[in-house]
Amino acid sequence: MATIPVTKRGAEALKAELHKLKTVDRPWVINAIAEARAQGDLSENAEYDAAKDRQGFIEGRIAEIEGKLSSAQIIDPAALDAGGKVVFGSTVDLEEEDSGNAVTYQIVGEDEADLKLGRINISSPIARALIGKEEGDSVEVQAPGGTKHYDIVAVRYE
Repeated sequence: MATIPVTKRGAEALKAELHKLKTVDRPWVINAIAEARAQGDLSENAEYDAAKDRQGFIEGRIAEIEGKLSSAQIIDPAALDAGGKVVFGSTVDLEEEDSGNAVTYQIVGEDEADLKLGRINISSPIARALIGKEEGDSVEVQAPGGTKHYDIVAVRYE
């Protein structure tokens, strides 16, 4: 199985979600199923059906997270020393050449990506264009809205 890159923060978030699913959500849904069974006829019991559906979702999510964590390669961006190059986990300050707008992105794994927080997926077009580049380089990104040109202002590992 291939390893999945995950930042230290991302791995902690997955572990926290897994803990919540196992200690809070799973016992709750087991109790809900027991209560629905106690009401009698299961063939017309919507509460039972909903609880069983919820249980299926919870068990599926637990298996998914455990699989991701078992194949995760946890990377601590603060411990990186990539010599100023853009790598997984690094934070990059960019300036759009046309408009002069400044943006900051951290390159993270799929589960951690959140554009509102400035975290972009390693497989996104902009992350792929940035990987391996250094401060002062220019990059061209094929975005859905057309080609954009950025200057790399700074590369940080935090």
